[in-house]
Amino acid sequence: MKDFLITSLIASVILTLALNLLPMLFPNAAAKAERKIVEKMQETHADRIDPNTPKLRIFFPWKAMIFISIGLTIAVNVIGLLAR
Repeated sequence: MKDFLITSLIASVILTLALNLLPMLFPNAAAKAERKIVEKMQETHADRIDPNTPKLRIFFPWKAMIFISIGLTIAVNVIGLLAR
């Protein structure tokens, strides 16, 4: 348990430093990403054939959620069975 706490603390410090230093290494990345998102939104708006269609499309991956849930349930049960 002691090793786990030390490892998680070290990993937390490293990840925090990485996430704080990453923008310094790539200063124009945020502006470039924003520009690409705006361009994509403008393309989507211009490509709409029917102006009465909704501007927002909602994607709900219910099939994937069911398969992942079943797969994880089976995996947890198999691991529990093997752990006995």
